[in-house]
Amino acid sequence: MESRARAMHVVVTAGHVDHGKSALIRALTGMEPDRWAEEQRRGMTIDLGFGWLTLPSGDRLAFVDVPGHERFVTNMLAGAGPVPAVMFVVAADEGWMPQSAEHLAVVAALGIRRGVLVVTKSDLADPVPAISQATAQIAQTALGELPAIAVSSVTGAGLAELAEALDELCSSLPEPDPGAPVRIWIDRVFSMTGSGTVVTGTLPAGSVHRGDELVITPSMRPVRVRDLQSLGETAQAAAGVARVALNLRGIGRDSLHRGMALVQAGRWTLTDLIDVRLTVQPGSPVPPGSPAEPGQLARSVAVHVGSARVVARVRPLGAGLARLSLADPLPLHVGDQILLRDPGSRRTGSFPAVAGAVVLDVAPPSLGRRGAAAAAARMLSGWPDRPGAAELLARHGIIRASTLLAMGVSDHPVPVAGEWLADPGHWRALGHHLGEVLASHAAAEPLAAGMPVDAARAALELPDRKLVLALAKPPFRVTGGALHIGRPTGQDVGPELPEAVRAAVRVLRADLAAAPFLSPDADRLRKLGLDARSIAAAVRAGELMRVSDQVVLAPGADVLASELLARLPQPFTAAQARQALSSTRRTAIPLLEYLDSAGITQRLPDDRRVLVSRPAHAGDPAVSGAAASAIAASLTRAAGAGAGRTGMTTADLTISGGHGTSRPAAGVAASRADASTTGASTTGASTTGASTTGASTTGASTTGAASGL
Repeated sequence: MESRARAMHVVVTAGHVDHGKSALIRALTGMEPDRWAEEQRRGMTIDLGFGWLTLPSGDRLAFVDVPGHERFVTNMLAGAGPVPAVMFVVAADEGWMPQSAEHLAVVAALGIRRGVLVVTKSDLADPVPAISQATAQIAQTALGELPAIAVSSVTGAGLAELAEALDELCSSLPEPDPGAPVRIWIDRVFSMTGSGTVVTGTLPAGSVHRGDELVITPSMRPVRVRDLQSLGETAQAAAGVARVALNLRGIGRDSLHRGMALVQAGRWTLTDLIDVRLTVQPGSPVPPGSPAEPGQLARSVAVHVGSARVVARVRPLGAGLARLSLADPLPLHVGDQILLRDPGSRRTGSFPAVAGAVVLDVAPPSLGRRGAAAAAARMLSGWPDRPGAAELLARHGIIRASTLLAMGVSDHPVPVAGEWLADPGHWRALGHHLGEVLASHAAAEPLAAGMPVDAARAALELPDRKLVLALAKPPFRVTGGALHIGRPTGQDVGPELPEAVRAAVRVLRADLAAAPFLSPDADRLRKLGLDARSIAAAVRAGELMRVSDQVVLAPGADVLASELLARLPQPFTAAQARQALSSTRRTAIPLLEYLDSAGITQRLPDDRRVLVSRPAHAGDPAVSGAAASAIAASLTRAAGAGAGRTGMTTADLTISGGHGTSRPAAGVAASRADASTTGASTTGASTTGASTTGASTTGASTTGAASGL
């Protein structure tokens, strides 16, 4: 049979003062957890104690023994913070007591979800009432109904059963990740002759090796692990969960104290500002697991995490959410469980003396604008307790991959530039904004070769010029360190268009290339600097197609629309057309009316429509010349037949360069007398009611048509 590797586990004790926690550790391990003479003289644990044993399975279990007296609750929190399971102790002769309730609240607030109930002093009283009472109290928390063992540290009764129960508890604990980032909260500091400074703590996950370089927080001073021990044995390495003693090189004992942490550089965020979600603990009338109201917290609380304790100011954000400003920075990850406590409080009100909280953001944005706190609450309320890259990017927009790693998130999308990560929606918005910035610059500086990259970076408020260069996709180009809006290959704008208008139209065409039937709104046109006159000039130049006074699309949008509408069951409703075009009502209704006026569709009495004739295949607006001519012929016939109704003429039609573009005359009321076609060349198209000079059938394109716009 293959032997299983010996594992180590760590469990913390909890319970009322003088209920026999330390005596139980002595009976189980044969070790004295009370290290100080004062503790042994008074028979009461004051500081943290430690002991360990080998379980029946061969695994080793270390105990962190904490004081039960309320005056030493800070020491209790320092020991319980980094430990994943609890051995909850209640004496048979006294039963459930005030510190029992406080320790239970602390254990629940710290997020400890596994444990075992031990009723001590079973030689002095019947343990059944104490088991029943304690089980009922603990079951109200996330610990649920714990296995209960009655023992006597004096007679040894129940100790074997307790060892089996502890073995089963340890086997149920989740396997820690040996590759996780190291964070060891220091709970003891001392010196050894010939060795120097030694610190001890609990390693909950990750691995530490002899020779590793770590940093001390909050000073971020680097130190090297000179030697390493675990449970009294020298080791080359230790993996969590483990109790470890580290002999440090490069720092003196006086520079260290409990509450500091040893961490891997670059893997934790040292922060003094965090956003948290609160939870209610036993003692509140609100059911366990419900969000706490941050307004019920004191304005100043003590924040406990690991062995650290710092004071923090509380700013309520919304239901169950608060921002904490820490007096001293702490190394934290999103998803960290912390405990909030008002040191001067007693359970006289509706809110308990302690409350748990989970860290949602370790680098939250400022709340300077009006309504920012409410907006933050709306966003954070939908986050999981352990946010991922999607949530953090949605809030921050752009983050370095290394920054996200230090926040505790290793999985992330592909960077947009270098190690920069971006929220997809924010990245698209930046692309739009870049077009607006370049269009405005071209209008303000018509003689400039382009906008300097760093100037664009400042205008977009981006932290790195690499991001600007990554955004500079067609139609944007970078030449000589300057950004400008380049002309698409094979396209040229008529000479009557100023450079500022040409630049704005290229940005608009880039928008419409991605969404052909989503017309830009007035605000977008205004930001691009396109007013009514410049739009009219762009329409005359064949760079835009005016559907109505409020709707402009790219040339050929009508051809593409007719192809898509031809695929619908005939007749079709406006809603079906809008869905087929992936459009909005603001664009779809004017476009349908445009197609009605052009004779491409016909509106029926029941408000449905039918395609008058199926157009040539036009899967892309850049249809072939033959297809364009066929559509031109259809439009011409429709124009001739319905001239009295729509005022359409062949003068209103331009098909150029392989792009089918039908344009009604301005006001849709131009007279046939205004139309003239010079040098027109058509294939299979009849020109009814139009004056034609020098027409020849040498190609499939019609050129030189007067636009009437």
